[in-house]
Amino acid sequence: MSRSAAGRRAAAALLGGMAASGAARLAYAAMTGHPPGGAKAWSRGNHRGEPVTLLEGPAVTAGAIAGVLAQAVLDAGGGPGRRRAAAMVVAGAGAAAFGAYDDLAGSADRRGFRGHLGALRHGEVTTGAVKLGGIGAAGIVSAALAGGGPADVLLNAGLVAASANMLNLFDLRPGRAIKVALACGAPGVPGVPGTVAPLGAAAALLPEDLGERAMLGDAGANALGAMLGAAAGGLPRPARIALLAGLAALTAASEKVSFTTVIERTPALRRLDMLGRRPPAPAAGVPARRRRANDQTAQRRG
Repeated sequence: MSRSAAGRRAAAALLGGMAASGAARLAYAAMTGHPPGGAKAWSRGNHRGEPVTLLEGPAVTAGAIAGVLAQAVLDAGGGPGRRRAAAMVVAGAGAAAFGAYDDLAGSADRRGFRGHLGALRHGEVTTGAVKLGGIGAAGIVSAALAGGGPADVLLNAGLVAASANMLNLFDLRPGRAIKVALACGAPGVPGVPGTVAPLGAAAALLPEDLGERAMLGDAGANALGAMLGAAAGGLPRPARIALLAGLAALTAASEKVSFTTVIERTPALRRLDMLGRRPPAPAAGVPARRRRANDQTAQRRG
């Protein structure tokens, strides 16, 4: 790639990120001003038991998709960049739709792959199982749009689904999921400029998340993760295999280990996790052991 072409691509990525940030803020203002289905449908209790809105998730998704499309239009390179943009849009929209379904219609009775698969064995189709299947299907369509042979399609579909699930596992404390996304993608992955738009949209609403006024929910966390996973499809195959293996290992570990407990017991991680957040205020009368158990249960999302 020539220096001028690289400069144009970098400028397109920057403008796409700016468009994503602006679109996310506009979408959030519009949605909170006139909540679809009413504000109550999107209200949930956070880790303190205080009400927050889940509309951050749809707003981040809308902003990220707008930014990806703007970047694709501005990027004169065409070809693979346009296909990758289409893949990211499908991955994000699909994950957001099925995540919102689980947000609005789901319950906490079944959690994690074990919980949902166990329910299926007994003939019960949970909203989490529908979400898992839907995001998997969206991942396959996304990977097919990105192009490549059968092995690449399967690998890229796995990245979309695994990334969507992984980021959702971190959405248990204010700002945590967005911080994880920014830490993974903000420095810029060589050859993967598509991460700028989704990260720009998420960063624009980080103050709402840290201020405990809103949260990503399944819709936002799944969509943001899915779009980053689709963007990672531009990496060399060995890097994608290593990334998918790492995501699979972390997902398996999440069934046994509470990420919140690990973060709270690691000073450096705890400082980063608390950056910009309100001081913790444990619920009165709830033993620490019970709070840790509740966190681990909540972590096992489908």
